[in-house]
Amino acid sequence: MTRRILFLCVANSARSQMAEGLARDLLGDRVDVLSAGSQPTKVNPYAIEAMREVGIDISGHRSKSVDEIDTARLDLVVTLCADEVCPVLPGGTRRLHWPIPDPAPTDPALSPEECRQRFRSARDQIRARLDILATLLDLPAGP
Repeated sequence: MTRRILFLCVANSARSQMAEGLARDLLGDRVDVLSAGSQPTKVNPYAIEAMREVGIDISGHRSKSVDEIDTARLDLVVTLCADEVCPVLPGGTRRLHWPIPDPAPTDPALSPEECRQRFRSARDQIRARLDILATLLDLPAGP
């Protein structure tokens, strides 16, 4: 049985995009993985770079609005907001909240390497939580 999981945040530019890529890689075709945001922008180049470092290509992803998603067909929604207000979906869909700080820099004084480190940290936190989620869903984690 394939489950449908939506990773949701505000911009659908970093955390939810990385979660989508990681979940597809770890869980394969046993799970239908989506990501979206309440105010989509564009996929952050640092997110693409951080994922490329672990062998996952999300360069073809695009930021999507939650309005594009058939929320009635979801089995699980994972919100990834920390300091910002997470979007809320109506209905009885099972939800998890992973409060991971937004790695996208708001401080112009951050160096490119500091930005890369923030994205790596977010990516690694998401990966650790996905390993746990795979166990909870009774799905063996991938590589």
